[in-house]
Amino acid sequence: MSEPYYNVIRPHGGVLVDRVLRGEVREAVRERAERMVKVPLGRMGLSDLELLATGALSPLTGFMLKADYDRCVEEMRLANGLVWSIPVTLAVEQGLADRVREGQEVALCEGERVLAVMEVAEKYPYDRKVKEREAREVYRTTDEAHPGVARLYRQGEVLLGGDIWLVDWPAACKTEFPELRHTPAETRRMFARRGWRSVVGFQTRNPIHRAHEYIQKTALEIVDGLFLHPLVGETKKDDIPAEVRIASYQAILRDYYPAERVILGVFPAAMRYAGPREAIFHAIARKNYGCTHFIVGRDHAGVGNYYGTYDAQNIFDQFPPEDIGIVPLRFEHAFYCKKCGGIVSAKTCPHGPEDRIFLSGTQVRQMLERGEMLPEEFTRPEVARVLLEGMKHRK
Repeated sequence: MSEPYYNVIRPHGGVLVDRVLRGEVREAVRERAERMVKVPLGRMGLSDLELLATGALSPLTGFMLKADYDRCVEEMRLANGLVWSIPVTLAVEQGLADRVREGQEVALCEGERVLAVMEVAEKYPYDRKVKEREAREVYRTTDEAHPGVARLYRQGEVLLGGDIWLVDWPAACKTEFPELRHTPAETRRMFARRGWRSVVGFQTRNPIHRAHEYIQKTALEIVDGLFLHPLVGETKKDDIPAEVRIASYQAILRDYYPAERVILGVFPAAMRYAGPREAIFHAIARKNYGCTHFIVGRDHAGVGNYYGTYDAQNIFDQFPPEDIGIVPLRFEHAFYCKKCGGIVSAKTCPHGPEDRIFLSGTQVRQMLERGEMLPEEFTRPEVARVLLEGMKHRK
């Protein structure tokens, strides 16, 4: 614990988890894993495995046991009382579960390739009744039109819980933004080398626009550095592709941000669209990456009309600040005001809706699909051109 990169902020639970095997031990375990029962991972499972192995989900060392799962769903805490808002579980079909006994090691696979071994400490039911409880508590709805709830219902009928050890990286680690896929240990070293004592994390699954820029730069006035950390795991089919979004971030960072005060990295998590609960989850993960502050804006991790505009900010009030351990920076909805002549919020702008320029994510996608340039008041022209070109190639 003496390494300088631990001095930024302590990880959630006090220790940064590392479940990556190396050297001869790795080779021996990989060889043994070939004879184990194979458990295939879907896209979210692959994302969760990477996050577990690198410590982004510290203090978790594997997929949740029943006591952690139940208390997380009901109380947003682990069995030991530590705040944790989103279940991290491994669901399998009943037929596969029947081939596995508690205490047995299994191989977690991407296709036929073994990525990790897991010691199955527990098997426990994940029937429709259990799933509906999780949907109701975590997503605040049992509506199958909600993408997170729909995915939850599609999962298998049994949960496997136990510690994991990584023997090989998911393919995405080598093919999707490998130069930006910084682990928590790496970002902590990067922050320390720059002398940053305070770092604000910014989560996004959307292209960057002027309101984002305004919020980020406002936050930069009170901290040493910005960690721009867009999510690149599984999202809804109509969300703008990760490669287009990353190109848009790189375009704006080149010309409009101080290079010595910003680091761009990718967050390999899948979107759960759990709104307020996911805001807590995202904040804790960024704490593990070394951030001391976390921006929580309008409708964080929301979808449709399932959550109130500022529910994701208000949920932080349910916990003593020290229980979460990272400072949420709460920003109101920002927009361009024609009369003010700049990006403002309801806190600073006295003018009405007729003077405000704001586009929803749906409107942005529709304009791009029609080949229309986004207004300069909404986003920088450099970003708009990247988005237009990217969506053109998507067709």
